[in-house]
Amino acid sequence: MAGKGAGGAGSKGSSGRGARTPGPRRQSPEVYRRRRIAVVVLMVLILGVLGVGVSAAVVAVGSSAAGEGATAAAAGPETTPAGDASIPSAAPTETASATPTPTPTPSCDPHLITVAASTDKAVYGPSEKPLFTLKVTNGNPIPCEVNVGTKQMEFLVVSGVDRIFSSKDCQATAEDLPKTIAAGGSETANFPWSRVRSIEGCKAATVQPKPGIYVLTASLGATTSSKAVFELK
Repeated sequence: MAGKGAGGAGSKGSSGRGARTPGPRRQSPEVYRRRRIAVVVLMVLILGVLGVGVSAAVVAVGSSAAGEGATAAAAGPETTPAGDASIPSAAPTETASATPTPTPTPSCDPHLITVAASTDKAVYGPSEKPLFTLKVTNGNPIPCEVNVGTKQMEFLVVSGVDRIFSSKDCQATAEDLPKTIAAGGSETANFPWSRVRSIEGCKAATVQPKPGIYVLTASLGATTSSKAVFELK
């Protein structure tokens, strides 16, 4: 009986220990220490690599900026080529295509100017009124300017030594009229005469022209025509 009990107890104790599951094996402190050292070394290496990369980038940027500055300084200030669209060009002016100024026409040499006087008829009846004509001719070899205005012009009628009429005696207005005449060309002016006598200063005449022979001369400035003879009936 005693032997059976001992055997039973021994069997139960052995069965209880066999039912436990063994746990994970605990690492030794030496292993943990080595792992921590490896992690620290790896982090140091990573930080070192990052630091070197950043430093290289900064140096590269600085070198590039310095190089550009040196190049700009060596090249001097940049100039814009003429005609660049970025610079507004001055607006064209009229003078860019200005018409050449015409050469003024020279005045005629008065010594080469001739004046002729004429009447439209040789004989006039009692009621007919003569028409006087002054003709100026340019004897200069080139076109030139002549003053053919009434200020320079005079029609004068005489009978012997008797001064009968002058177009200047009662002239209301006297004007200048510069006229360009071609070389060898002529200009004419007409004056109708009312068969009345005139006196200098436009004074009233008491005696009127009588039938007879009269002489007409025409003047332009200092040039006077030859005589033109006509008859009043």
